[in-house]
Amino acid sequence: MKILTIVGARPQFVKAAVVSRALSKIKNIDESIIHTGQHHDANMSDVFFDEMEIPKPKFNLGIHGLGHGAMTGQMLEGLESIFKEQKPDRVLVYGDTNSTLAGALAAAKMHIPVAHVEAGLRSFNMKMPEEINRILTDRISDLLFCPTQTAIDNLSKEGYPFSNTKLILSGDVMQDAALYYAQSSSAKSTIIEKLNLNNFVLCTLHRAENTDNLSRLKAIVKSLSEIHNAIPIVLPLHPRTQKIVKDAGLNLPFTVIDPVGYFDMIELLKHCSLVMTDSGGLQKEAFFFSKHCITLRDETEWVELVQGGYNKLAGADYEKIMSSFDEMKSKQSDFSVNLYGGGKAADAIVNELLLNA
Repeated sequence: MKILTIVGARPQFVKAAVVSRALSKIKNIDESIIHTGQHHDANMSDVFFDEMEIPKPKFNLGIHGLGHGAMTGQMLEGLESIFKEQKPDRVLVYGDTNSTLAGALAAAKMHIPVAHVEAGLRSFNMKMPEEINRILTDRISDLLFCPTQTAIDNLSKEGYPFSNTKLILSGDVMQDAALYYAQSSSAKSTIIEKLNLNNFVLCTLHRAENTDNLSRLKAIVKSLSEIHNAIPIVLPLHPRTQKIVKDAGLNLPFTVIDPVGYFDMIELLKHCSLVMTDSGGLQKEAFFFSKHCITLRDETEWVELVQGGYNKLAGADYEKIMSSFDEMKSKQSDFSVNLYGGGKAADAIVNELLLNA
């Protein structure tokens, strides 16, 4: 069976690495990776692929820095050309980026079966490009690998499975990755020693709904500044967001650092006392490392974390953020509950791909 895997953003490489490692153990499967280039990351050098034990992409389309329409259109054109040449038996896509949609759409139009890893996630916010991408990708895929029962339930409410689709509760490949790389992160990261960190809150802030809305940004910064007086905050911040903060004349009194690599992030998660974020992935990773999380968004795809008391939705509301901090800073919870497959998602995915070869 010939599989083409489509990725375009660094988190997708981490997810694909888990499944690729499992696929490589199967003799009759030939997998090649296509990088669309969506996230043009200078850190994605040979060192990145070697350290993460990720197969280097066979193809790189180099498409980035464009609007949604132009980017997706160019990806469709490039992927269709590769599909014609390679003649894959199946296309494998991850998550909810433009690369995900372009890969699924190009394959579906050429009648190539599509498997979607992280299917069924819903924020129910149609203003998010990711929500549109994931809904459309689910609809044109035949194997829907759902990370949680909530994702299965979401699809069931939408009328799935259809005659040509199959829902699989696979677990979450991000937990597989976290457990695997946690074994070597301390040997590959010096960030805790370099920053001399002890008791601290790990925060990330990057979503346009927060960074491009000055009133939301000000409320979040005000909250974080006050929390920093009680416990130090470490904030890896993208240069784009740093510029927005500077242009708005906002003062960030906490420890602001440049974006970090995956091993550094794992070490920060291992050693922090609490996570505050508007990231989707980091909410789960906080759980993987037994840390409570305050989510700086109005909704989340990972509702089971909120229902279980591991995560608190605070949006960009100063009062909600402060009350959530008071509640979560010393909360005790049982993190042993199996919400995401316990690190066996990749094996479940590969077994299902073989059954549907």
